[in-house]
Amino acid sequence: METRVFYKYQGAGNDFIIIDNRKKLFDRDNESLIRRLCHRRFGIGADGLMLLQHAEGYDFEMIYFNADGREGSMCGNGGRCIVAFAQDIGIIATKTDFLAADGVHHARMHDNVDWISLQMIDVQQIAQDGDAYLLDTGSPHYVRLVANLENFPVVEEGRSVRYSDTYRSNGVNVNFVEADGDGYRVRTYERGVEDETLACGTGATAVALAMAWRNGTDGAFETPIRVEGGNLMIRFEKQGRRFTNVFLEGPAEFVFKGELSW
Repeated sequence: METRVFYKYQGAGNDFIIIDNRKKLFDRDNESLIRRLCHRRFGIGADGLMLLQHAEGYDFEMIYFNADGREGSMCGNGGRCIVAFAQDIGIIATKTDFLAADGVHHARMHDNVDWISLQMIDVQQIAQDGDAYLLDTGSPHYVRLVANLENFPVVEEGRSVRYSDTYRSNGVNVNFVEADGDGYRVRTYERGVEDETLACGTGATAVALAMAWRNGTDGAFETPIRVEGGNLMIRFEKQGRRFTNVFLEGPAEFVFKGELSW
């Protein structure tokens, strides 16, 4: 029987299992184990699982797996959570540069240590599919404005887009949006989880950029995003179709620590 210590973190309701894998004792190819650990009924329960590993020239590397057990693309809220974890185990202090699936990320802790600012990739291309916007913020996203988001059938509509002929092969995360004060409210159907999640960091980022592109104004922006699990802030600069200095900010909190055996 193998035993490993695991940690549970959450960022705006997006929850993750994190394992310190610097000794590479956890088998990252064991999809069935990862899927079982993330299962809400038969496992620990999580939207995804992350491994923290050594990376030459960086503080650490983030390896992310979706709840279906498959290695995934960038996860923004997961990135903030693994930064909090790295600080908690003494790898970093208040700033870090780490490696993820989409490249290098910089992050820093705010005076409120539960609030983390994570730099995302620059975005230079936004396309449209009818009235929806398509962009990649480390993961591919579909963004569509809707009315009455509170009662919108997110799972049914999200699944129909994700498994449509257009997106079935590569998959896409589907975000439904409505204006909310000086920002936006967002609900997301996530591929790999194949359900609505309480938050999606790359999705919140995609929404803020897509709405700025739709509005057509250049400049520096701070866009509040309200998700089912809390509040996020997206900061960025826009010049035409180019978005730079993109930051995802929000909470990242330790939930509990445990031991798993299999």
